[in-house]
Parts: sequence; C-alpha cells; structure tokens
Amino acid sequence: MQEIVDSINGLVWSEALIFLCLGAGLFFSVLTRFVQVRLFREMIRLIFSGKSSERGISSFQALAVSLSGRVGTGNIAGVAAAIGFGGPGAVFWMWVVAFLGAATAYVESTLGQIYKEEDEGEYRGGPAFYIEKAMGQRWYAWLFAITTIVATGLLLPGIQSNSITSAAELALGPGQMIVTDLGTVSSTKLITAIGVVIVLGFIIFGGVKRIAKFTQIVVPFMALAYIIVAAVVVALNISELPGVFRLIITDAFTAQAGFGAAIGWGVKRGVFSNEAGQGTGPHAAAACEVRHPAQQGLVQAFSVYIDTLFICSATAFMILITGAYNVHGADGGMIVANLPVTIDPNTPTYTQLAVESMIPGVGKPFVAVALFFFAFTTLLAYYYIAETNIAYLRRFFKVPGELIILKLALMASVFYGAVHSASLAWGLGEIGVGLMAWINIIAILIIFFKGSPALKALKDYESQRKAGVTNYTFDPEALGIKNADFWTKNND
Repeated sequence: MQEIVDSINGLVWSEALIFLCLGAGLFFSVLTRFVQVRLFREMIRLIFSGKSSERGISSFQALAVSLSGRVGTGNIAGVAAAIGFGGPGAVFWMWVVAFLGAATAYVESTLGQIYKEEDEGEYRGGPAFYIEKAMGQRWYAWLFAITTIVATGLLLPGIQSNSITSAAELALGPGQMIVTDLGTVSSTKLITAIGVVIVLGFIIFGGVKRIAKFTQIVVPFMALAYIIVAAVVVALNISELPGVFRLIITDAFTAQAGFGAAIGWGVKRGVFSNEAGQGTGPHAAAACEVRHPAQQGLVQAFSVYIDTLFICSATAFMILITGAYNVHGADGGMIVANLPVTIDPNTPTYTQLAVESMIPGVGKPFVAVALFFFAFTTLLAYYYIAETNIAYLRRFFKVPGELIILKLALMASVFYGAVHSASLAWGLGEIGVGLMAWINIIAILIIFFKGSPALKALKDYESQRKAGVTNYTFDPEALGIKNADFWTKNND
C-alpha cells in the first residue's frame, strides 16, 4: 500500500506542479503589483471590519475558518518533514511559496466571493462555482467538486488525526499494545482516536455556524500560545539565531539534501500548510458577508502570512535552534543525525523534542495539546469544504442522506488515519492536496485570460478606496464581469 501511494504521489507532485505553484504565485504577484505588500495595512484593517448576518459570517470568522484549515499539523509535523527530507533550506522555499502564494490566495478567494450563491439561507461558493460560471466548463467544475470531496472527506483527515495520536503517544507513553483488525495499536493511540472522533461528530452534526463559532475562539488562542512558547525557546537560545538564519539561507541554494529536494519539500509542505492555490480558502471566503469581493480576498491573502511566516517559522526556529532534527538523503542514508534515526520526520516528534529540551516536562505535552487544536480545527474545515462541494453537486442530482454519509465517512477516515503509520497518512493526504492544486491553479489561470475578474475587482476596490468612500459597492456588470448572479441580484 505504501509503495502504491508513493508512486502516485511522485506523479502528482512532479517538478511540473512545483513550478506551477511558484509560477502562478509570481504571475499573480506581478499582475496585482504585489498586492500582498502594497495593501498589507488594509488587510489588517479589514480583518476586524464587517459583521456577520443570518446568511453569512463576518470577515474575522471567515479568517478563523480558513485559518482552521490552513493552520494544522502541517505547521508542526509538516515543517519537521520539510527539514527532515529537504534540509534546513526547505524553510526558505516555504517562505517563498507563502509570499508568492499570498497573491494566488487573493485571486482565488476574490473569485469565491464574486461567484458565490445563497443556498438554504447560507452563502456558498468555491472553485467549483467559479469554474462553472467564469470558466464556463461544468464538467471541470464537477471534477474539482468530486476530487475535493474525496480529498477533504477521505484522504486528508488521516494526516491530522495521525499527528494528534502520535503526539499524545510521545507525551503520555504508549500504554498497553492492543491487537485489532487494523493491526497492533497502543492503547494511548486508540483512546485518543476514539475521543477525537466523538468530539468531531458532536461539532460537525451542529452545522456551519457552530464550526465558525468554535474556530473564531480556538484559532487565535492556539496560534498566539504557540508563538509565545516558540519565542521563549528562541529567546533562551538567542545567540544561535543569526546562525540559524544563515543556515536556512545558505542551505536553500547549496542544500545538504540536494537543491531539488530543498525546493520540492519546501514548496510541497508550504502549499500543504498555507493552502494557497489549493482551492480550499475560497470556500470560507465565499461564506463571508462583505460589501466588496476584494475585501475578503485581501483578508485571505493575510491568512497565508499568519500560517507560514508566523506559525511555520516558529516551528522551524525551534527545531533548528535546538538541533532537534535529522536530514535524510535521497538514497535513504542520513546526512545529519542529531536524533535517533528511527524517528519518523512525518510525525511531530522533532518539534516536541525541541520544546522539551528547553522546557523539560512541559514541551511534549504542550505540543501535543497545541497540535490537537491545530489539527482538530483543520478537520472541521475539511468537513465544511466537503459539504460545500456536495451542496454544489446537489443542484444537479441528489443522493439520499449524502451529508450523513459524508460525516460518517469523515469520522471513519479520522479513526483509520489515527491508528496507521504516519508515512501512509501523509502520502494519501499529499495526493489529495496535489490533485486539488493542479485543477484549481489551471482554472484560475484560464479564468484570468478569459476576463480577469479578480483583477478587475481589485482595480475597482482600489479606485473606491482612493476616492475615500465609506460604503463600498460592487457592480459586476459595470466591470464587464458576467454570471456574478448574487451581486447582480443584490444590487437590483
């Protein structure tokens, strides 16, 4: 099974996808005149503006929901794997893909807002919606919707739950070994998996509003607490910080594990973590109540910074400054061996050992708790994204009890991933991320050449901002944007 998954993963995450992610980010950065830099202050202002309504959530809630998807196990175990397989230089390429990806995130999230719909009293939108309306290819929209349901409902959840149970096992000990139909599992992993499934079921059966309320409380708290602990670890080793920066920069171009490995693992784990271009962010963006689509696009661009430049960097600094990592060569040998070679880089062990070395007795359980909240809120975001794509397909055909099936399948996937190996869980998840990225990035590039609605929205927003208006408006017909039915009806 592992060999099959690795073979498929190698095809999906070929060099072509690496260049597509970086190239699309650079392309949209140039076309928007680096909107991620020019309107940085405006991004922060917009986060706290706007209110929720009966149909939509506020900008802050949308940021929290999207961050709950972006900020997950990729920020802890994903960064560790990037360093473990790509060397310290992979961190630099994670920064690059975040900086360029912020422009991609603006484009896809603005498209999500422009082409959103109202469905049973709630706003819905995402790549499937804008692919059909702006690209004009319903079959391609169906392809994205089905791929996303499979990816977020079956392939990706296992990564999050596996990291939760792995961190719990390291923090609490394995306990007794229990033989099950799924293999031999430690009692700690088994109990943790059951607990996660029960709590997840309680929340996802409560609906989208409950997800938004839960994430807007948990996400800011967990991110702030994690960054504070990282700051403490770095402060205790502050004299080593300049050397860590030099290591990251020099290794980015003269990589220990190979130049291609540094770029490949940096981009792969960067896209997995911040999700720029993957097509997940537009779902939360579309659910937001805003006066202009560009506003939510800017908020979502800022969320990429929070995810990678803040939280992923915090993890990388803790691991590198304490030396709690190994670097694996492409031939299976060890290039750097600071820790036991049996440690799987795909687990959160590097991060737990890094914090534990500076704060004994606290590091392992703290990272386990932080990872639980990071990963758990990501599971909620996965459910919301899958549900949105089912809502899209439901316009054409209905499957009796489709949401019940989705919820049960998601919970089963969570349990399955929690008790299996980390490498298998990550391999399946990366296939899902890669397929979504292929479909979505190609779509937003085609949509740009067919009318560039996201760029028109940005120019319109900036012209109103320059004029000093207080109540922004958006008239798609005046801008030459077709099929933006929600906004046209709203204006009427």
